Amino acid sequence: MAKNSMGLIELTSIAAGYQVTDAMLKAADVELVLSRSICSGKYMVMVRGDVAAVEAAVASGRRAGHFSVVDSFVIPNLHEAVFPALSGVTKVEALEALGIVESFSVASLIEGADAAVKAANIQLIEIRLAMALGGKAFVTLTGSVAAVQSAVDAGAQIVGAKGMLVNKVVIPSPRPELLNEMI
Repeated sequence: MAKNSMGLIELTSIAAGYQVTDAMLKAADVELVLSRSICSGKYMVMVRGDVAAVEAAVASGRRAGHFSVVDSFVIPNLHEAVFPALSGVTKVEALEALGIVESFSVASLIEGADAAVKAANIQLIEIRLAMALGGKAFVTLTGSVAAVQSAVDAGAQIVGAKGMLVNKVVIPSPRPELLNEMI
Protein backbone atom coordinates (compact mmCIF):
# COMPACT_ATOMS: atom_id res chain seq x y z
CA MET A 1 0.00 0.00 0.00
CA ALA A 2 1.11 3.56 -0.70
CA LYS A 3 2.32 5.53 2.30
CA ASN A 4 1.34 8.90 0.86
CA SER A 5 -1.20 9.84 3.53
CA MET A 6 -0.45 12.38 6.23
CA GLY A 7 -2.08 13.03 9.58
CA LEU A 8 -1.47 15.85 12.02
CA ILE A 9 -2.73 16.86 15.43
CA GLU A 10 -2.10 20.33 16.83
CA LEU A 11 -2.46 20.75 20.60
CA THR A 12 -2.52 23.48 23.22
CA SER A 13 -0.44 21.42 25.67
CA ILE A 14 3.14 20.20 25.37
CA ALA A 15 2.53 17.42 27.91
CA ALA A 16 -0.50 16.28 25.94
CA GLY A 17 1.67 16.38 22.81
CA TYR A 18 3.92 13.65 24.17
CA GLN A 19 0.91 11.61 25.28
CA VAL A 20 -0.73 11.98 21.86
CA THR A 21 2.48 11.05 20.02
CA ASP A 22 2.74 7.85 22.05
CA ALA A 23 -0.94 7.01 21.46
CA MET A 24 -0.64 7.59 17.71
CA LEU A 25 2.46 5.41 17.37
CA LYS A 26 0.90 2.61 19.40
CA ALA A 27 -2.37 2.73 17.44
CA ALA A 28 -1.08 1.96 13.96
CA ASP A 29 1.93 1.29 11.76
CA VAL A 30 2.76 4.92 10.93
CA GLU A 31 6.03 6.80 10.49
CA LEU A 32 6.62 9.72 12.84
CA VAL A 33 7.50 12.74 10.68
CA LEU A 34 7.47 15.41 13.36
CA SER A 35 6.71 15.70 17.06
CA ARG A 36 7.68 19.04 18.59
CA SER A 37 6.65 22.11 20.49
CA ILE A 38 5.76 25.14 18.41
CA CYS A 39 5.23 28.81 19.19
CA SER A 40 2.68 29.99 21.65
CA GLY A 41 3.23 26.89 23.77
CA LYS A 42 1.51 24.56 21.33
CA TYR A 43 2.61 21.10 20.16
CA MET A 44 2.22 19.29 16.85
CA VAL A 45 2.48 15.65 15.87
CA MET A 46 2.72 14.64 12.20
CA VAL A 47 2.66 11.07 10.89
CA ARG A 48 2.53 9.41 7.49
CA GLY A 49 1.60 5.98 6.22
CA ASP A 50 -1.21 4.29 4.38
CA VAL A 51 -4.68 5.82 4.72
CA ALA A 52 -6.14 3.33 7.20
CA ALA A 53 -3.11 3.49 9.49
CA VAL A 54 -3.02 7.30 9.48
CA GLU A 55 -6.78 7.49 10.15
CA ALA A 56 -6.42 5.08 13.08
CA ALA A 57 -3.44 6.96 14.50
CA VAL A 58 -5.16 10.36 14.29
CA ALA A 59 -8.37 9.01 15.83
CA SER A 60 -6.38 7.53 18.72
CA GLY A 61 -4.40 10.75 19.13
CA ARG A 62 -7.55 12.88 19.18
CA ARG A 63 -8.99 10.68 21.94
CA ALA A 64 -5.75 10.89 23.95
CA GLY A 65 -5.47 14.67 23.48
CA HIS A 66 -9.14 15.27 24.26
CA PHE A 67 -9.63 18.94 25.24
CA SER A 68 -6.07 19.91 24.23
CA VAL A 69 -6.70 19.37 20.49
CA VAL A 70 -6.70 22.64 18.51
CA ASP A 71 -7.01 21.13 15.05
CA SER A 72 -6.25 17.93 13.15
CA PHE A 73 -6.46 16.36 9.72
CA VAL A 74 -5.93 13.27 7.62
CA ILE A 75 -5.00 13.90 3.99
CA PRO A 76 -5.41 10.58 2.14
CA ASN A 77 -3.37 11.41 -0.95
CA LEU A 78 -0.94 14.20 -0.10
CA HIS A 79 0.54 16.02 -3.11
CA GLU A 80 4.24 15.20 -3.49
CA ALA A 81 5.18 18.91 -3.48
CA VAL A 82 4.07 19.37 0.14
CA PHE A 83 6.99 17.59 1.84
CA PRO A 84 9.78 19.61 0.13
CA ALA A 85 7.86 22.83 0.88
CA LEU A 86 7.57 21.80 4.54
CA SER A 87 11.32 21.22 4.61
CA GLY A 88 12.05 24.52 2.88
CA VAL A 89 14.07 22.84 0.13
CA THR A 90 12.05 23.91 -2.90
CA LYS A 91 14.22 25.62 -5.52
CA VAL A 92 12.67 28.68 -7.16
CA GLU A 93 14.67 30.53 -9.79
CA ALA A 94 12.29 33.45 -10.31
CA LEU A 95 8.93 34.60 -9.03
CA GLU A 96 6.05 34.91 -11.42
CA ALA A 97 2.99 35.89 -9.41
CA LEU A 98 3.36 35.38 -5.65
CA GLY A 99 0.56 33.88 -3.57
CA ILE A 100 0.37 33.66 0.22
CA VAL A 101 -2.19 32.01 2.47
CA GLU A 102 -1.86 32.65 6.21
CA SER A 103 -3.58 30.63 8.94
CA PHE A 104 -4.06 30.62 12.70
CA SER A 105 -3.37 26.85 12.74
CA VAL A 106 -0.69 24.57 11.36
CA ALA A 107 -3.15 21.81 10.51
CA SER A 108 -5.52 23.95 8.45
CA LEU A 109 -2.60 25.55 6.61
CA ILE A 110 -1.14 22.21 5.48
CA GLU A 111 -4.59 21.15 4.28
CA GLY A 112 -4.88 24.46 2.44
CA ALA A 113 -1.44 24.11 0.86
CA ASP A 114 -2.33 20.61 -0.37
CA ALA A 115 -5.59 21.93 -1.85
CA ALA A 116 -3.77 24.85 -3.47
CA VAL A 117 -1.17 22.74 -5.25
CA LYS A 118 -3.87 20.31 -6.42
CA ALA A 119 -6.08 23.14 -7.73
CA ALA A 120 -3.71 24.80 -10.19
CA ASN A 121 -0.37 24.55 -11.96
CA ILE A 122 1.72 26.37 -9.34
CA GLN A 123 4.92 25.72 -7.45
CA LEU A 124 4.93 25.66 -3.68
CA ILE A 125 7.83 27.71 -2.35
CA GLU A 126 7.58 27.13 1.38
CA ILE A 127 5.20 26.04 4.10
CA ARG A 128 6.27 27.77 7.31
CA LEU A 129 4.85 26.31 10.50
CA ALA A 130 4.40 28.27 13.71
CA MET A 131 8.05 28.89 14.64
CA ALA A 132 8.64 32.60 15.35
CA LEU A 133 5.12 33.24 14.05
CA GLY A 134 3.07 33.31 17.22
CA GLY A 135 1.64 29.89 16.40
CA LYS A 136 0.45 30.90 12.93
CA ALA A 137 1.47 29.27 9.64
CA PHE A 138 1.69 30.36 6.02
CA VAL A 139 2.39 29.00 2.55
CA THR A 140 4.04 30.84 -0.34
CA LEU A 141 3.61 29.77 -3.95
CA THR A 142 4.32 31.02 -7.45
CA GLY A 143 3.06 30.59 -11.01
CA SER A 144 0.99 32.54 -13.51
CA VAL A 145 -1.37 35.12 -12.05
CA ALA A 146 -4.47 33.07 -12.92
CA ALA A 147 -3.00 29.85 -11.51
CA VAL A 148 -1.82 31.57 -8.33
CA GLN A 149 -5.24 33.19 -7.85
CA SER A 150 -6.97 29.80 -8.27
CA ALA A 151 -4.54 28.09 -5.91
CA VAL A 152 -4.77 30.81 -3.25
CA ASP A 153 -8.57 30.76 -3.44
CA ALA A 154 -8.65 26.95 -3.08
CA GLY A 155 -6.25 26.98 -0.14
CA ALA A 156 -8.01 29.89 1.58
CA GLN A 157 -11.37 28.15 1.20
CA ILE A 158 -10.11 25.10 3.13
CA VAL A 159 -8.49 27.23 5.85
CA GLY A 160 -11.48 29.56 6.05
CA ALA A 161 -13.93 26.67 6.42
CA LYS A 162 -12.25 25.90 9.75
CA GLY A 163 -12.38 29.56 10.79
CA MET A 164 -8.57 29.79 10.74
CA LEU A 165 -7.90 32.16 7.81
CA VAL A 166 -5.76 35.19 8.72
CA ASN A 167 -5.22 36.52 5.20
CA LYS A 168 -4.68 35.62 1.55
CA VAL A 169 -2.68 37.69 -0.93
CA VAL A 170 -1.84 37.49 -4.64
CA ILE A 171 0.92 39.79 -5.91
CA PRO A 172 0.89 39.81 -9.75
CA SER A 173 4.41 41.13 -10.44
CA PRO A 174 6.45 40.89 -7.26
CA ARG A 175 9.80 42.61 -7.04
CA PRO A 176 12.68 40.10 -7.33
CA GLU A 177 13.96 41.13 -3.90
CA LEU A 178 10.98 39.35 -2.31
CA LEU A 179 12.41 35.98 -3.35
CA ASN A 180 15.61 36.75 -1.42
CA GLU A 181 13.52 37.47 1.69
CA MET A 182 11.80 34.09 1.43
CA ILE A 183 14.89 31.92 1.11
